[in-house]
Amino acid sequence: MSLNHLSRRKLPSPPLCRTLLTGLLSFSTTTTSSKLHQHYSFKPPPSLSSTPQNPNRFPSVNTKKKQKPRYRPPSSLDRTGIKPIKSDLPFDFRYSYTESSPTVRPIGLREPKYSPFGPGRLDREWTGVCAPAVDPKARSVEGADDPKLEEKRRKMRERVQGEPLTGAERRILVEKCQRCNTKTQVNLGRDGLTHNMLNDIHNSWKHAEAVRIKCLGVPTVDMRNVCTQLEDKTFGKIIHRHGSFLVLFRGRNYHPKKRPMIPLMLWRPHEPVYPRLIKTTIDGLSIEETKEMRKRGLAVPALTKLAKNGYYGSLVPMVRDAFLCSELVRIDCQGLERSDYKKIGCKLRGELMLASNWLFFSL
Repeated sequence: MSLNHLSRRKLPSPPLCRTLLTGLLSFSTTTTSSKLHQHYSFKPPPSLSSTPQNPNRFPSVNTKKKQKPRYRPPSSLDRTGIKPIKSDLPFDFRYSYTESSPTVRPIGLREPKYSPFGPGRLDREWTGVCAPAVDPKARSVEGADDPKLEEKRRKMRERVQGEPLTGAERRILVEKCQRCNTKTQVNLGRDGLTHNMLNDIHNSWKHAEAVRIKCLGVPTVDMRNVCTQLEDKTFGKIIHRHGSFLVLFRGRNYHPKKRPMIPLMLWRPHEPVYPRLIKTTIDGLSIEETKEMRKRGLAVPALTKLAKNGYYGSLVPMVRDAFLCSELVRIDCQGLERSDYKKIGCKLRGELMLASNWLFFSL
């Protein structure tokens, strides 16, 4: 009977049920939160509170996010608000100090006068060959020579060097720079003493009083020029030389924090156009006589064979002794770059002052 009575009762409508359930839940939530807050000082989270939640907390999927600006890496060409570097070094900045001569005037340029130091980074103007120290507004191909520059370099070198080293001090520094005691070394290759090598030498002088330099390639034909340029451009002193190894002393009064400002070249500039090192005809001979002389030179046995990027310090005395016995001397340059053996021939011609003797290179 009870079951039939319950089944016959009219159930409330669905909206009424939903209203009753919402009221019961809100009442229970309110009473529960009030009891918790009274007894435990507990504040219910937003999911249990009766107040409506923030509709902007969960944005819809279709809303587009604000895109961040793209990352732009810093550029070395952006010089806005930066002053150009000023260097007080009393010499012209060149790419190579041993493989270029300020006395030889080029006959043309291969590119416009773009400064390898970067636009607006140096207070000197690039002339296509060098950055002259005398007149930054010089527009000629070769820098102007100032007789006061050499005197200024001499005074700077004397101020940095101080008193000369004693024999015992020299031996101690040379022993510290031996290969078994240190791995620090500056390599001088086929391009000779470049401008950026000056910065490498000064960086090595931060940690040691002397630095070891290894010389290889074409510049070793004239080692006197290499030693002279090293002492002239770094204001140091060569205290030891053995073959291709040099030990360069920084000086008694040298201070790393007072080192000169050396701006770095960002790229290698193109070499200007110079007159031909090897002429088609030999001076004093006709074209037929020159061809006949070259045929005779190819039949002469080779005096020596030059290795690529080797040490050529003994080449000048070897050729000088060979000219005592023969009028023609042939050197095997197979494997060398074309520009390398041309530079070697030019250096030998300047060292030996060839007049009646002839030197031939075979490839």
